Amino acid sequence: MAGNDKRRGATRKPGSKKGMVKGSGGQRRKGLEGKGPTPKAKDRVPHPAKKRADAAKAKTEQQNRRQREQRELPELVAGRNPVAECLRAGVPATGLYVAQGIDTDDRVKDAVRNASDKGISVLDVPRTELDRITGGALHQGVALQVPPYKYAHPEDVLTHAQDSGMPPLLVALDGVTDPRNLGAVIRSAAAFGAHGVILPQRRSAGITAVAWRTSAGTAAQLPVAMAVNLTRTLKDLKSEGLMVIGLDADSDITSDELELATGPLVVVVGSEGRGLSRLVRDTCDQTVSIPMAGQVESLNASVAAGVVLSEVARRRRTRTFSR
Repeated sequence: MAGNDKRRGATRKPGSKKGMVKGSGGQRRKGLEGKGPTPKAKDRVPHPAKKRADAAKAKTEQQNRRQREQRELPELVAGRNPVAECLRAGVPATGLYVAQGIDTDDRVKDAVRNASDKGISVLDVPRTELDRITGGALHQGVALQVPPYKYAHPEDVLTHAQDSGMPPLLVALDGVTDPRNLGAVIRSAAAFGAHGVILPQRRSAGITAVAWRTSAGTAAQLPVAMAVNLTRTLKDLKSEGLMVIGLDADSDITSDELELATGPLVVVVGSEGRGLSRLVRDTCDQTVSIPMAGQVESLNASVAAGVVLSEVARRRRTRTFSR
């Protein structure tokens, strides 16, 4: 219609036309260029593999965070019986935590009294705080904080054994990674007259709060040494006149035939699953098995150690009485 092109908005302003005016500005060439390789499935946002990768990463970060939190927590022996036994045994401790509002029985009263007599701080804390610092363990309202264990040197353990006036009896652990097994072995070693325990520096449990609890405080009575190389340490002990026997299902003899029991001796206990490592087994003078009835193939490492150490103690007593 005449005159409409003069109406406001009826025509476009110069330079406002949409799209390309002259040429393509290189857009066509860019459109023909490749966009590079297709990203991996785990890198593509909507892909299920990406979701799985993100979930795995988040889980790993959560586990690492929990491990850091565990390392920052103090070493605590939890539970009324373990705490009372550790205090009676003279376990070095820096603090006794008692949850507020708990029912105090004789064990709690004895623990508080022993801690006070030894100059150990007694701290009343909320139960929620005790739950946190014990990592959710069954603490029954009490926990004992213990400092990091100070390991002896194998030579010091041997000297202690030689100065006892009895034939040295040592226990060495090869690949025992469960601190509960370690604590139980230490308890058996103390009960049957051993003079010390030797642990390898690698692939072995250490004296933690769990080991303290299982040992019922006997780790404070028996020296525990850390060996940089267990095989080399066993060879050094052999050069000092000690015989080395290893507990092994495919053995030379049974514990009923253990004639070496009355002399200077090292009893080596392997892990329940793997047993003795090859180098350690080759270093042993004899391997010993435990005669068993039924279809049981093996015993727990700490149980096996207790059986053999009991036999060693029996033979030593018999020899003493026969003189």
